[in-house]
Amino acid sequence: MTSLTSFSRRRFLVQAAVVSSVPFILASRSAQAAPSERINLGFVGLGVQGRGLMGGFLGHREVQVLAVCDVDTHRREDGRKRVEGFYAKQTDRGSFKGCAVFEDFRELVARPDIDAVVIATPDHWHALISIAAAEAGKDIYCEKPLCKSVHESRAIIKAVRKKERVFQVGSMQRSMREFRVACELALNGVLGKIDHIDVTVGGPAVPCDLPEEAVEPGLNWEFWLGPAPKRPYNSVLSPRGVHNDYPNWRHYREYGGGAVTDFGAHHFDIAQWGLGMDGSGPCEFTPPADWQTAQSGVRMRYESGIELIHARVPGHNDITFYGKDGVVQVDRGRIEVTIGGRVIPKGGGPLSLQLNHLEKEFLPNPKVQLYRSNDHLTDWLTAIRSRKKPICDVETGASTANLCNLVNLAYYHGQPMKWDPAREEFVGGTGDKAWLDVAHRAPWQVG
Repeated sequence: MTSLTSFSRRRFLVQAAVVSSVPFILASRSAQAAPSERINLGFVGLGVQGRGLMGGFLGHREVQVLAVCDVDTHRREDGRKRVEGFYAKQTDRGSFKGCAVFEDFRELVARPDIDAVVIATPDHWHALISIAAAEAGKDIYCEKPLCKSVHESRAIIKAVRKKERVFQVGSMQRSMREFRVACELALNGVLGKIDHIDVTVGGPAVPCDLPEEAVEPGLNWEFWLGPAPKRPYNSVLSPRGVHNDYPNWRHYREYGGGAVTDFGAHHFDIAQWGLGMDGSGPCEFTPPADWQTAQSGVRMRYESGIELIHARVPGHNDITFYGKDGVVQVDRGRIEVTIGGRVIPKGGGPLSLQLNHLEKEFLPNPKVQLYRSNDHLTDWLTAIRSRKKPICDVETGASTANLCNLVNLAYYHGQPMKWDPAREEFVGGTGDKAWLDVAHRAPWQVG
């Protein structure tokens, strides 16, 4: 990939000298941990998700945010103000200066005083920034989906393992109790033998055909595109300034993978977890007959014979495990369980009480007990301290991203594909090796 040397070394050294002179230590009235115990963070990407993650991490006393990065001037200045405003409230002086601002992520990851990096950019940047951060010795929290191709996922894993980094993928449903309980019900045989699973999310991405709009000052559009194909600016892809929407770049193949890799990266991830298939995946992908226009219908099969189906039901966005003896349907804040035709617990009630009932009746001493995390951000910070893998390690996130990207390939090409998840390659004369990567525009390269 392009390296730190491709931008001005002198410019970086000047900036580094300036920011190193800023006092990063908060006054005694702060609730922060001692400086030697803090985890210093840098944030890359300050849209809605990035700001949300920043707010979450600022609430942890062992964290200090030292730097923010975005290609939009308004967003990065807003990020700086949010950080300094937060710390100002905790100082005896009532003011605080000390959050560095960058347009180029390479400058941020090059700072030796930053321990870990949080990445919340559009998907087409995930691999490059993750690899750069790992090579710079940073621990990493990267939003899902991990990346856009099988080749990118391999390159990220290689960099992370080589540098022994702690990497958390932002598949935070693993840190929500309802999803863990649903998966434990499936894994412990409460539903009987699993026949199939429906993952109900939206459809695949489409090629970008947006018209050209004038680029306003303050946005580095060339840097926003980065490794993606060069094209004129359109505000649908990157709305200017600080906004409260999730931009629709994810709808286009060049930057994302549609709902299949967006919410699908959450729900397909839970399906894999509930089958005990982390690090693996299906061995067959079959597109629907109307693949050119279909929004659902790809069918997958695991070596065990269990089917995973990309379904679409109006008004639904969930995962349903169908077993011989029962069914569990789960989404955020909701779980519905039917065993032998009996709805459990009858009458519903608050989610916490439902989950208490299910665990008490069906999982008092489960043979399979999944990793338990009550907070995705805390779990990563704890893993940084222990140097153990967090709940959604890079290899887990890679297998989920690979599954989602293969689902999209079935829609894009309309061909049945046989897949070896262990070797990560097409078999049986199906597929095309070229499909396992996406184009990267010079000078950006992955692996």
